[in-house]
Amino acid sequence: MSVLAYSENHELAEEIFTGAVELANQLGCEALSVHLDDLESNRVNGKVVLLKSDKHLNRHPELIIAALSKIALERKPCVILIGATRLGRQIASQMAVRMKSGALSEVRSLKIEEEKLTGSRTVYAGKFSAKVAAPMPCIATVPAGAYEKQTGAPTSVEIITIDPMSEKTIHIETKPKTKGSTDIRAASIIISAGRGFKKKEDLTMLEQLAKVMGGAVGCSRPLSSDLGWLGEEHHIGLTGAYVHPNLYVAAGISGQLQHIAGIKDSKIIVAINKDKQAPIFQVADYGIVGDLYQVIPAMLKHLA
Repeated sequence: MSVLAYSENHELAEEIFTGAVELANQLGCEALSVHLDDLESNRVNGKVVLLKSDKHLNRHPELIIAALSKIALERKPCVILIGATRLGRQIASQMAVRMKSGALSEVRSLKIEEEKLTGSRTVYAGKFSAKVAAPMPCIATVPAGAYEKQTGAPTSVEIITIDPMSEKTIHIETKPKTKGSTDIRAASIIISAGRGFKKKEDLTMLEQLAKVMGGAVGCSRPLSSDLGWLGEEHHIGLTGAYVHPNLYVAAGISGQLQHIAGIKDSKIIVAINKDKQAPIFQVADYGIVGDLYQVIPAMLKHLA
């Protein structure tokens, strides 16, 4: 019996391994951290299973699923924790079907209760927290920020080589997205953009404001997922990052429930919107009713 933790994102892998250790302590078994073939970036303090292949594994989910299934067949884990990334959700759903196991999504505060895995997840755009449970063996996806990082040097490393011939999908090309250097979840000041911006080039003034104020750039879902003006790491909201900065400035963001769910823990919220009826003003500590194309330049002039 064991508890497995896996994510292709090393930062998230360090976090969910903490959850795996907590569950393993409850069950009286061992926790294993499964990683792709990048041991140099692996800083987890514990037992590590390293997946190696001639191919770049995070571009080949079928190979990862095959390897995890093999590990699960041999180790018979009672719980498998998977980072709630886009790739992680894909892997978790297919693993649950293969193993015919229970599955929980986007869960925190995981515990073992009466031979079931229980956890909490936000519902109704973050307004409520629901307790969910599934019988073990169970697979659960865990979002970033659910646990503190478990860092250190591996106590042991087991290498599993994956047969690339088991893959049915042909990888043609990968185009990496440009990622920012700032972890938006750790930023104390965040300046965010919404659909009030008319074109991508106009985000320059928001970036200038963030630089002057020593903050990070964020955005609502349409700018990252729909328009692609900013990378997904900037997306704040129910399906993006949950943030808790000292200061959150929302420029041109209407304030739908999905976005509010991600910023509700901010200490101070400032809203800039020309629509005085915009929902964002209902949660803002300070509001500026005005055109962002006039307000932001005025702020830059004052702060410069």
